[in-house]
Amino acid sequence: MTTVLVSGAAGIVGYGILRSLRLSKRPMTLIGTSIYADSVAPGFCDIFEIVSRTDAPDYLDQLAALLRKHRVDVAFPGIDADMYKWADHVAELEATGTRVVLNSRELISLCSDKWAFYQRQQELMPSYAIPSYLDIDFDVLKANCGLPFLLKPRRGFGSKGIVTVETAEQLARIAPATKTILMAQPIVGRDDEEFTVSAFCDGQGGSSACMALRRKLSKDGFTEKAEVVDHAEFSDAIRDLSKAFSPVGPTNFQFRKTDTGLKLLEINPRISSSTSIRTAFGYNEALMAVDMAIEQRLPVQPDIRRGRAVRYTEDFIFHDHSVHL
Repeated sequence: MTTVLVSGAAGIVGYGILRSLRLSKRPMTLIGTSIYADSVAPGFCDIFEIVSRTDAPDYLDQLAALLRKHRVDVAFPGIDADMYKWADHVAELEATGTRVVLNSRELISLCSDKWAFYQRQQELMPSYAIPSYLDIDFDVLKANCGLPFLLKPRRGFGSKGIVTVETAEQLARIAPATKTILMAQPIVGRDDEEFTVSAFCDGQGGSSACMALRRKLSKDGFTEKAEVVDHAEFSDAIRDLSKAFSPVGPTNFQFRKTDTGLKLLEINPRISSSTSIRTAFGYNEALMAVDMAIEQRLPVQPDIRRGRAVRYTEDFIFHDHSVHL
């Protein structure tokens, strides 16, 4: 039986991967790890392990010990901090006999800094790039971006930390130290024309499976509502960007439609937070990644059902069977 470990299992990506693998009905032993003992993670896995923070001195030794202890076949990083850490130490982790699901180290590093990625995009594939600026001066940005414009943290994925600026007074209230970690962009397209597209890439500039969702974001930056759309209208963009950046495995591309065509918001070089939604419509990228890791087999394009999804708050109950009142 295949044994799969997912780190960060208390987060939406981590337990989304676990739920997707469970829904596949494939016989597997699922292991989830988290720093939080009281999280929902144990509800989605067979074995739950508490681990140290990713930045702890003993983190890698502890993780490697878990991989050996459970004879893990495939491991997924479920949070960005783990993705970065694992990418720097993949040889050590795979020395345990575990295959690690990671995109290319180069792309992971590049996507960790939005400005560095923008500069590289300008060199390789400028047609999808959104103009970006480091000079956080109101008059300059008003002239280049119009009003309102966006300020984004250079590091991190999703919409966390993004500020919409409409006035000079608003910009002046941002601390000078904070401005040094920001970049500015014009607002392109409309909120209802934002899409998250997942592709399974081969590392050679191609991809073998794809699914697209029109999405609405929650205040936390995750997909809150989604509608399945035809991925064919994104095929040229996925082809172009895959040739430019050579992603490996599950890769998430985020777009907005504009009057001048598709514009790339960012590439997330990993499984995204909408993975459980994709699975419900027939696109199980976590299972695809397991097959790729074990059998070196790229997936074929699955049949995808049409429909929409809405996320909501739900309770997960853990009964204590040792006490009866």
